[in-house]
Amino acid sequence: MRNVTVDNISDVVISALAEEISPRRREILTSLIHHAHNFCKEVKITHAEWLEACEFLRRAGDISDDNRNEFILISDILGIEVLVDMIDHPVTDGESRSTVLGPFYRENPPVLPNGASIIQKDFPDQETVLVQGRIHGTDGAPLAGAVIDVWEDAPNGLYEQQDPDQPDYNLRGRFHTDVNGHYSFVGIRPVPYPIPYDGAAGELLNYMGHHPWRPGHIHFMISKEGYRPLISQIFDSETKYLDNDSVFAVKTDLIGELKKAPAGSKTDFVMEFDFVLKPAALVMAAE
Repeated sequence: MRNVTVDNISDVVISALAEEISPRRREILTSLIHHAHNFCKEVKITHAEWLEACEFLRRAGDISDDNRNEFILISDILGIEVLVDMIDHPVTDGESRSTVLGPFYRENPPVLPNGASIIQKDFPDQETVLVQGRIHGTDGAPLAGAVIDVWEDAPNGLYEQQDPDQPDYNLRGRFHTDVNGHYSFVGIRPVPYPIPYDGAAGELLNYMGHHPWRPGHIHFMISKEGYRPLISQIFDSETKYLDNDSVFAVKTDLIGELKKAPAGSKTDFVMEFDFVLKPAALVMAAE
């Protein structure tokens, strides 16, 4: 095509897609090209703004490494990760809702017995909580031997890989449900914290006029053979930012209540929270 115009540019680029690419790849690229071109037309993007956007993406790449993916943070701020999660994991059979993984998960946390503490370092004014509940299938049957990874931030608002003063794998653990599907562990009442905003993601937040704060929450990753894995979070019902989470991950079903522990307890609070897993057969049927 020798005469590319504003009106035909999308069709010209789409026609350049090779015939042998997969139908799914063609579907994704065709839609991407159409939407990207229409966006540029709609807002009448200037060349200077396009250059600024390219430089923004370069800065995001420069700060990204094995410990920090700035592009995930950017997608979180734009609500893209939580949207993709809702599209890919619709609730159809009464299973628990999923939400974003976040950038602070670490593989292979220490395996601990039920009831054990994930606290390796105490903090001034920390409030401890016994988190316990039951994992069961959509039929109500308890799931024994389910694997539960948990992780949370410290009272200073930092996860251990962000904080050189915290022990390795502090506030992280892996637990297995008992024959009744029960799990329990001792942690610290989670506090709100800001997502990293010292890089390109922070620039985007400033551009949006939005804040970086997340409400206090505990992360869960739950798996059991024969069931769809669940990545979720429990939010403290009394935490700040429940109504304006910087990454839009709060869901009513995932808000838990911390109750004062009975007199003589070893923790300040107790929180009961159950999770429901969907059988893999139902996932395959839905697909």
